[in-house]
Amino acid sequence: MISLALLLPVALLAASVEAQSNSVVCVAGQCLQGVTNTTIGATLNIPSNPSILLLPGQYTSSSQPQLLHDALSSQQASLSLPSGFSNSSTSSSAPSLPLTIALQPGVLSYPQPLYRGQSAFTQLPAGANRTTASIPPGSFLVAPNTWAALTSSNTRIIVWDAIPDFSQLPSSSAGGALSLSDIQSAACSPPCASTGTCSTSGQCSCPVGFAGQSCESCASGFFGPSCQPCPSGCATCDQGQTGSGKCLVPAVTNPPSSCNCLNGVCGSNSQCTCNAGWTTSSNGTACASCAQGFFLDSQGTCSVCGLGCTQCSDGTGDCTACKSGFTQNPGDPTQCIPSTSSSSAPCPDGSFSNNNTCTLCSSSCQTCSGPTSNDCIVCTSNTFIHNGQCVGVDVNGVCSGTTLFANAVKHECDGCPAKCTTCNIPNFNPSLSSVADVKCTGCIPGLVLSQGQCVAQCPSGTFLGSDNLTCTPCDSSCLTCVGDAKFCRTCSANQLAVNGTCTTSCPSNTFSSGGACLACHPDCAACSGGAFNQCSTCPSSRPVLSSGRCLPTCSRSEFLDTASSSCKPCDGSCASCAGAGPNACLACSNANQILKSGTCVASNCTASSSIVPGLGVCLSDLVTVASSTSSTSAPLPSLVSPSVAKTRESLAWWQILLMALGCAFIFIVILWLWRRHARKQRAKQTAMFANKLNHRAAWRRGLDKFATLFKGNHKPSRGMFVKETEYQRLQRLRDAESARHQHEMNKLEGSYVKSLKRVPSPQPSIDGASRTSSPLPNRRSAPSLYSQLTGIPRKGPEPKQPSRELDLERGDLLTSRFSSTTSGTSVYRSPSGRLPEELPPMPSDAATYAAQHSQPTSFWLIPADPIVPTDTGASKNPFRR
Repeated sequence: MISLALLLPVALLAASVEAQSNSVVCVAGQCLQGVTNTTIGATLNIPSNPSILLLPGQYTSSSQPQLLHDALSSQQASLSLPSGFSNSSTSSSAPSLPLTIALQPGVLSYPQPLYRGQSAFTQLPAGANRTTASIPPGSFLVAPNTWAALTSSNTRIIVWDAIPDFSQLPSSSAGGALSLSDIQSAACSPPCASTGTCSTSGQCSCPVGFAGQSCESCASGFFGPSCQPCPSGCATCDQGQTGSGKCLVPAVTNPPSSCNCLNGVCGSNSQCTCNAGWTTSSNGTACASCAQGFFLDSQGTCSVCGLGCTQCSDGTGDCTACKSGFTQNPGDPTQCIPSTSSSSAPCPDGSFSNNNTCTLCSSSCQTCSGPTSNDCIVCTSNTFIHNGQCVGVDVNGVCSGTTLFANAVKHECDGCPAKCTTCNIPNFNPSLSSVADVKCTGCIPGLVLSQGQCVAQCPSGTFLGSDNLTCTPCDSSCLTCVGDAKFCRTCSANQLAVNGTCTTSCPSNTFSSGGACLACHPDCAACSGGAFNQCSTCPSSRPVLSSGRCLPTCSRSEFLDTASSSCKPCDGSCASCAGAGPNACLACSNANQILKSGTCVASNCTASSSIVPGLGVCLSDLVTVASSTSSTSAPLPSLVSPSVAKTRESLAWWQILLMALGCAFIFIVILWLWRRHARKQRAKQTAMFANKLNHRAAWRRGLDKFATLFKGNHKPSRGMFVKETEYQRLQRLRDAESARHQHEMNKLEGSYVKSLKRVPSPQPSIDGASRTSSPLPNRRSAPSLYSQLTGIPRKGPEPKQPSRELDLERGDLLTSRFSSTTSGTSVYRSPSGRLPEELPPMPSDAATYAAQHSQPTSFWLIPADPIVPTDTGASKNPFRR
């Protein structure tokens, strides 16, 4: 059986070799023991044994040599990983097979060749971070399916494979200090844009502000080449990678829709304040219907009803209800006039009819229906009717104390146009101004003010001012502008706008579109459009032009030909290369070759080792094996198992208690089962005895039935072929019990006869015993039942029998308290032992019966058939009564 741990020799090769250790270095299929200071891979630790260095690769249950297999299978083994490495085990410390040790997405650099020294791990970036990092000129390891861009003062190389020694690179690539400029995964198709990073899952990871499958465009709300966010307080800006970021639509903090409002302003308490003339509609929407005294005109505005009218129809404004004392004007259905009798003459302006007499109106009224100022129909100059009162107006035609404007045609204060919170009539003149002169001065939130009207956005040629409300005209040099009157988006006179200014031609890295010079995509040096696949020339960071896209590198087996700016295939001996020819290789395609000065040559590995997959170096180059006269490596050590101290744990008190309770329970169950079995056996034996009696009776009944075949007039025995009654059944059971009792008595009798043959006891007879100490009369047993029945005296001592006591007062014997089967005859004896002559002993019923049937030379008791009695009548034997 294979042991669970390694036994490795603990020795040093020489005292002069410092910072080195004598250990075992393994890869799947081969192991070497010797001196190494290589730090690449994972360390397998086993208690009481030196560690094993596992190089990157996959290890399975069939991995050889046996030393490696047993070490990986050890239950005491633990795994430690340096920075940048991961393993496929479920546990980070305990290895489980299959085990894969691999570099995490990124690169690992070493200060010395052959992966020696303290390593530095650079992780694959999650965003567009392209921070430059210095690379020491030692060795370099790249994660699978990952490439890294290394740049120097005069060259740029793309590394796809491990570099065990930078000095073995081609001369064109080995000179100068190197720096890491980019790391990318090759799993994405199509490749990511310069702003995205390809993840190992094959998806481009975009930084904040970028969008698209390849992270090639700005997300909504971001602008410029770096996709910056739009200014705060701005709902829509000049966005996109070609946008300026100027605010086009301001953000609305309290739009009417937030409080279910249509023509009003939402307050902080989510309550809507309606514009003048508006009220809540029947469907619950606030400020959606015209209030009483107003009607909805063709422009969507709630206008005031005509003079004297309290309610009018939408659209036409015809009066449907007049004030008290007024009737609809026959000449103008939109108005109501005072009611007058047909016989009275009309009164002139400034007076009213009062009992057929014209009376002067109030000084506030031009026409009236009564003497007070509240009875005015038309007010005097520069005053207008509002809620039955005459109110003044300011120079802009706004009625005092309201947001209504003065309607000189209706002589009333009227509502502002729809969506306007306030309005006026500039340079108001009652005789000249009309409704068409009304201008909005305020809009509900979400709308902007353009030329006295509330609109959704500023029209072309204007821009939104700093107040985020008023649309301001652009400068004359601009056809369109944004944010400022002179920041042109498009120019007049066939000029081109570049960053807000007008010019005659577009500069480099821009393209002309819609009268403006827009910036190329950040991936391009020059372009024909704004997309990332419309590049015409490429920058140095992405030098490969392919199908209109600028890419950072060619494929793994290609190199960039700078003369033609195209990708060319590498030499057949190269897995990856920096140029044309067999001496420009960066890695070898043949697994048995290694890189020497850019050329792939035979490995010539020693100590029976081979090239480590993925590292490009012989295992014997990583381990210095002790010198030996043999050309092969020294054999690996055998395996032993570390001693493990076995301890015996004592049982806890609760464990002992549980065991005791369990044993007691088992004992009780066994006892119960035993008693149950005994009861069943006892019942079974009783049933067998009854069946035996029934069998004998059945035999006899069968014999009688057989006799009837020969004697037709034969009368069967009593009880045969007759259904047994309940009494007969009980009698049969009684007879069976009596037979069983007789059987037991016969057994006792036989035992008693055998006892007669014994030697007589040397003890004195009971008859000779003196009883003078008792003051009571001497009570002795009567002769035994055996002597009374047989007439033969006993040869041994008479056993004591229960006797009936003598009632001296009555002169006879009392009935015994014992059963008939144990009863006997007792007589009274005087203290002297004599029997009284006047009271002879009275024989018992059993003695009388025995005397009548006894014979002098044999037993009188001849047992009848104990099973079935011959006579079913009452027995004459007193013992069976």
